Amino acid sequence: MLDREGFRPNVGIILLNAHNEVWWGKRVREHSWQFPQGGIKYGETPEQAMYRELEEEIGLRAEHVKIIGRTRDWLRYEVPDHFIKREIRGHYRGQKQIWFLLRMCARDNDVNLRLTDHPEFDAWRWHEYWVPLDVVIEFKREVYQRALQELSRFLTWPPHGERHRHHTSRYLRQPHARGQNGNNANNANKGNAANAGTQALPPAANPGAAPELVSATGEALAVAPQIIVPGKE
Repeated sequence: MLDREGFRPNVGIILLNAHNEVWWGKRVREHSWQFPQGGIKYGETPEQAMYRELEEEIGLRAEHVKIIGRTRDWLRYEVPDHFIKREIRGHYRGQKQIWFLLRMCARDNDVNLRLTDHPEFDAWRWHEYWVPLDVVIEFKREVYQRALQELSRFLTWPPHGERHRHHTSRYLRQPHARGQNGNNANNANKGNAANAGTQALPPAANPGAAPELVSATGEALAVAPQIIVPGKE
């Protein structure tokens, strides 16, 4: 379903925890990270599409979140031709999105990346609100910046000095195996990362410090708090 200008209606989701950190997902078999998003089907409102995409992509339902705000208007990005199927080139230009800011009311282990047969993400983590745009695919970066800026007016920040909290890396199995996080963190980290087809993170330079997210070129991009990788069944 395209509008007259060739843009597909779409929703984007910025999900917050109690510390105003955002849910940040790693795309399946890629070195890029993004927020959940998806198309609006014929007859759906943006809010209905948002709840459907939330469940399909990260396994959370309406009762798991609270809507904090949304963008006033559509935010658009164009998709380069080499990402567009040949048969729709010349008609399809990109996406126009309504972005929702949500507060998560559930537990971290309520997230399920494998609810469908075609998952969008193979790992996730909590990240500071202003995410690093250099790990977002290039043609989406401007929309991400605009959405984050517009929705930041809904946030209430804690007093200065209480904004940051200590993170530890954490790896989870499938939801039915939540009790298997175990005491041997090193073995669990290596095993679950390997099972998910995701490279294990290098150890931190300082004992007790959080590991860094490393790009495909080996460049350290950002401190990676609470990396969560589901294992195979």
